[in-house]
Amino acid sequence: MFAVLKTGGKQYRVQSGDVLRVEKLNAEAGDKVQFNEVLMIGSTIGAPLVSGAAVQAEVIDTIKADKVITYVKRRRKHSSQRTRGHRQQLTLIRVTDLLESGADKTDVKAAVGARTRVETAN
Repeated sequence: MFAVLKTGGKQYRVQSGDVLRVEKLNAEAGDKVQFNEVLMIGSTIGAPLVSGAAVQAEVIDTIKADKVITYVKRRRKHSSQRTRGHRQQLTLIRVTDLLESGADKTDVKAAVGARTRVETAN
């Protein structure tokens, strides 16, 4: 059985035991996280999400992707050029379980992106 989950603005097709590189999550190595935005699991297709479904995973490590170098050069009478490098921060996870229902009853914390602001009640 497989599922399609959404995280970090991307969609991933996963099975139990898969290892993924996703956008950086607010979790440490060894933590268990749960992805609640499941678009499809087994033969059930959501509209847009499958209610009660989740994908549980274990965080392996926080890594950096390969460096992407951009080079910009203005031509003609302008003699400016610029080189920039960027390494995206990623989280390495291993999918442990696919839940078709009962995701709200588990005590596993939800997978939250590192840059997502968590609102507090005042």
